[in-house]
Amino acid sequence: MEFTLDEMREHLAALEARIGEACKIAGRSRDSVKLVWVSKFHPAEAVENAIALGATDFGENRVQEAELKFSEPRTAKDGSRVRCHVIGPVQSNKLKKAALVADCIHSIASIEAVEKLEKVCAAAANGQGKVLDILFQVNAGEEETKSGLDVHEAEAFLNDLEARAGAAVDGKSENFPHLRFRGLMTIGKNTGVPEDSRECFAFLRNLQQKFLAKGGAFAKFDQLSMGMTLDLEVAIEEGSTMIRVGTALFGERDYSKPVNDPA
Repeated sequence: MEFTLDEMREHLAALEARIGEACKIAGRSRDSVKLVWVSKFHPAEAVENAIALGATDFGENRVQEAELKFSEPRTAKDGSRVRCHVIGPVQSNKLKKAALVADCIHSIASIEAVEKLEKVCAAAANGQGKVLDILFQVNAGEEETKSGLDVHEAEAFLNDLEARAGAAVDGKSENFPHLRFRGLMTIGKNTGVPEDSRECFAFLRNLQQKFLAKGGAFAKFDQLSMGMTLDLEVAIEEGSTMIRVGTALFGERDYSKPVNDPA
């Protein structure tokens, strides 16, 4: 059942208390962690309520649903533009739509996807181009049900990407000028025990820091999208800069009424 606006406000306060305490324990500023409201399977009205409570960033798994909710610009309570994050795996035939609706895609895991996104973004806005933030998903928990780069191949993938990017200065590369490589994403282990995800979160942080230090095409590689409702404290302690929370903010999703997302 969807939360009412007052219920959302109450749950947001409880969540913010958790985030604040986790940041305090980690010796971090609350401003160093962005809350991405995962609005998948929730109606546009729920998004409007979230915006009224100060939400600025929303995560959608399905491209069609992201288009329905975020193709038209929305303004946040603070006057900024609401940002759409595509956080689920994107099929090759949906990359164009994803690139056009999203401000950030968290789930890139192939060179082919990077190359296609560059072409789409170069041609966007009637040829004026669009700059898109992308993160690379790593299956750090090594679970068969999870998408992303193999944990043992992720570093080699990023090295290959660096070589393909060509000359680069301050995060802008010669061969992918319309893409900003912003960091890494992972999903914690599905064991029900938050502590079980610490090792994979730490692995991701170390990999992200290694490439951020390279500069060049990775000069803006400062984001870690990891941590959800159950394991956000561990994620924050291990350096997450974006946590993805849905049900705890919006209420239970009605999966019997999915948004149509044709192939």
